[in-house]
Amino acid sequence: MSKNPKWTGIGSKFSHFTSVHPCFGVKAHYRVARIHLPVAPKCNIQCNYCKRDINKCEWRPGVASCITDVNEAINRLEAEIKSNKDLKVVGIAGPGESLYNKETFEVLSIIKERWNWLIRCISTNGLLVEDKANELENLEIGTVTITINAIDPEVGAKIYEWVFYEGKILRGIEASKLLIEKQLRGIEELVKRGIVVRINTVLIPEINSNEIENIARECRDRGASLMNIIPLIPIYKFENLRRPTCDELKKARDLAEKYLPQFRLCKQCRADAIGIPGKEKISTYFHG
Repeated sequence: MSKNPKWTGIGSKFSHFTSVHPCFGVKAHYRVARIHLPVAPKCNIQCNYCKRDINKCEWRPGVASCITDVNEAINRLEAEIKSNKDLKVVGIAGPGESLYNKETFEVLSIIKERWNWLIRCISTNGLLVEDKANELENLEIGTVTITINAIDPEVGAKIYEWVFYEGKILRGIEASKLLIEKQLRGIEELVKRGIVVRINTVLIPEINSNEIENIARECRDRGASLMNIIPLIPIYKFENLRRPTCDELKKARDLAEKYLPQFRLCKQCRADAIGIPGKEKISTYFHG
């Protein structure tokens, strides 16, 4: 893999994104705006910490004020481009699974044709990355963020309620084993195509704390460039679990940093976030 010219170019691409993508670098985080287009409502896995919702008040992944169709998403993006000179990144982050919704690919195809200068990125649970890698390459996706919460299927079975793949609903260890295998192979397929991969991991005390080092090492070995460890938000089936402490979060990041650079500024954004992270406006387009 190291002889592949696209693989050897990943390092320079990653360095570039740290300066222009607010979810990759410190300087960009405070000056570059991004927009998430909420065109992907359906999901193909159910995480025990995830509850997708439509509302205007919660600030977390899996939430948007509405689901837009392709034309509405493009109109909203066009308006934002005209009004926001700091906008450089457009992403699809749900509120469901980006790769499980055809609208994701339709929107990204139009953006490629009309605003190819925009950095295009997606967030995904990773189940379909291997299957969709060629399409992502053809769309010239710059970065893909994959949420990986376990390497051990027994741990994964505690986190994922079910996985839907090729017409079948899987549960327990069978489900988590398939998901983990697909996630890791997906990283390799993206990297072979020159796409920069970031790993998101939800730190869930007493469940996956001992998995952090394994996740970082396995993802690094497959070519991931960056890791973002975020604290559990106790909702859905994990509503009675506790959030990790600041000390636990720091220790996890310090441990993982032996293998992958750590992004430490994540705001756990909504699926319709607009603006510079932490300085978002209330958009009349998504929150009107």
